[in-house]
Amino acid sequence: MCEPIKNRYDFVFLFDVKDGNPNGDPDQVNLPRVDVENQQGLITDVCIKRKVRNYVMLEKKLEAPFDIFIREDQVLNNLIDKTVGETPKKRQESLCQNYFDIRTFGAVLSTGDKGAGAVRGPVQFTFSRSEDRIYQAEHSITRCAVTREEDAKKQEKREHASTFGRKATVPYALYRMHGFVSAVDAQKTKFSETDLKLLWKGLINAFEHDRAAARGEMNPRKLVIFKHSSHLGNELSGRLFERVKVTKKTELPRCSNDYSVEIRKDDMPSGIEIIVWPEQNVF
Repeated sequence: MCEPIKNRYDFVFLFDVKDGNPNGDPDQVNLPRVDVENQQGLITDVCIKRKVRNYVMLEKKLEAPFDIFIREDQVLNNLIDKTVGETPKKRQESLCQNYFDIRTFGAVLSTGDKGAGAVRGPVQFTFSRSEDRIYQAEHSITRCAVTREEDAKKQEKREHASTFGRKATVPYALYRMHGFVSAVDAQKTKFSETDLKLLWKGLINAFEHDRAAARGEMNPRKLVIFKHSSHLGNELSGRLFERVKVTKKTELPRCSNDYSVEIRKDDMPSGIEIIVWPEQNVF
């Protein structure tokens, strides 16, 4: 295993959606998630983490040390119980060594017969929030095929020309997510520079292999990374995030060019390096 990272990182991730539902709300008949008070769009942290996990699965093909713990058809208790180690701490170390997402995001590992405690991951995401209010557009859709014999007979009699359904989309929205990478917690899970580069790559490619008719077009637009020279950090994350200002250039934005992104670099605190994708390569 590589050495754990020695620097703290904070970052701002900007991405957009066009004619799609980036994160449906099951409590609201799968409409795009919104802040009910101001109608800004929301995307949960676990939604983006899932997309990063999926990309790592594709690139690393579930081979250790980049296997993925949280995925479909995985019986977690069985994996925990089969882990080599006489103590919960030893089992935890083994799981962190083999699974990228445990090293990165952490996991609750106390559910099996041989529990391994809980791991707080060094990488944490906030909810993504749209820069402006979103419109939850609903569309009626039809189909010519049917699933039942009685429906086919009705179609023959032209009683029902087709079957109706509903689809919800956001016409356009630019979302902003904040993230944190703790060098202190990285020491515990052995989250390395190699893992960090894979995280950046996973974020940028999160939507590229996650295409679906319901999600429309989703694309990364900008990743602004604040690298601290120390493990504890050289500035408060909130003050760094304030340096990234997004301004809309038209009343009704419909593409990324309808926004301007300004990164204020003057009076930068000592020990802070700014890395901006796509201008700079982050992996």
